[in-house]
Amino acid sequence: MSIVIKNLSKQYGRQKAIDNISFTIDSGEIVGFLGPNGAGKSTTMKILSGFIPQTSGSAEVLGMDIVNDSLKIKKRIGYLAELNPLYTEMYITEYLKFNADIYKIKDAKGAIERVIKATGLSLERKKKIGQLSKGYKQRVGLAQALLNDPDVLILDEPTSGLDPNQMSEIRKLILSLGKNKTILLSSHIMQEVEAMCSRVIIINKGKIVADDKVDAVKSLLSKGSHTIVVKFRNAIDTTKLKENSGITKIEGLSVNTYKVTSSSKVDLAGLLFKFAIDSETIIIEQREEVETLESVFQQLTGNV
Repeated sequence: MSIVIKNLSKQYGRQKAIDNISFTIDSGEIVGFLGPNGAGKSTTMKILSGFIPQTSGSAEVLGMDIVNDSLKIKKRIGYLAELNPLYTEMYITEYLKFNADIYKIKDAKGAIERVIKATGLSLERKKKIGQLSKGYKQRVGLAQALLNDPDVLILDEPTSGLDPNQMSEIRKLILSLGKNKTILLSSHIMQEVEAMCSRVIIINKGKIVADDKVDAVKSLLSKGSHTIVVKFRNAIDTTKLKENSGITKIEGLSVNTYKVTSSSKVDLAGLLFKFAIDSETIIIEQREEVETLESVFQQLTGNV
């Protein structure tokens, strides 16, 4: 296991930022760590990175305890903080050399060239960090996190401030890094998480509310049910439709268009077809409703 968290809590006065959470991450996994603002994501990442101590519980990174082996762990992880603190008066290469010296990297020049190329900073390398756009500043932060060729990468909002093309490039980079590194990343962009991560952990109000493969989490709330969005030519009597055995919910969406949910045992498409005939109308449009990661996230975190 690359990361093992057991009953971890962090308390600020009377407020619990994280509350008795536990999870493990295997070597080579790319895991999305999701949650609304203030849910405890950044706190957990800061604890794993050795920036702040936990109040109780334990955590290990690469088999080492985050309290007793903090310095050893820092040598083998890369961390991109959400706010990405940078020395804006430094040139890019100067800043990376400064960090390479902190890590005591023997071939600092080679490491700097490697991360500049990997993060697409070649054309900007002679600029001061303060002259860069937010997207390029984010790249500098990611380059810094990769300098020591870490075994574990902890990335807090790695695509923040990037345009769609830059997001695509960074996504490809993270996917390539995930072939031989363990990556824990947070993001508010669900499409990015689905594109990069094989598994997601969702935290809300300091507690883990979901932890599974992406597809399993997406189907979490639809187990035992089936939903179809259907548009009829004419208005229908929804009361009569709901009288059919197995129909559990009918939601009006627009003119003559409804979201109909049934138990999984019901042939919902066949039932709707028969109902249309009996109601002397026809179905103009019909599609199966599939849960998205975003919709599941909203329901699990109460943002619906």
